[in-house]
Amino acid sequence: MSARRFALLLVMPFILLTGCGAKDDPQASLEAALQRLQDNLEAKDTGAVLEQLHPQFAAQQEFDRDWARRTMALLFLRHQHVRVIALSKNSRLDPIYREKGHSQAQVALTGAEGLIPDSARHYAVKLEWWREGDEWQLARLRWE
Repeated sequence: MSARRFALLLVMPFILLTGCGAKDDPQASLEAALQRLQDNLEAKDTGAVLEQLHPQFAAQQEFDRDWARRTMALLFLRHQHVRVIALSKNSRLDPIYREKGHSQAQVALTGAEGLIPDSARHYAVKLEWWREGDEWQLARLRWE
């Protein structure tokens, strides 16, 4: 057996354990869900965003998934380019309920027809995530 193959055999279990540990880490998974939400919004992928919303999704305690779909459609039709700039963000697991996570972020939402944004707004957002199986889904959204 060559030295290269032997080294690969020694290193392989550590690579596999590292990959499994990241997947099983709820905190890392929650942060990845938040990043995926930002990426999906910027990609204007309504279907992917809707997949991340929990069936009982509510925004501002009054808006539902259908409102989210209509709002994204309007935003994406109105602006050729959409950017979600996270000025700060943090996520934490709920200390009491294992299946809940919380994220807070200061974001700038910009829209543009060309290269220069023609609209921009700043929001302080609070997100509540519920874990369904291995996936975090956005259940509650509030903003100021």
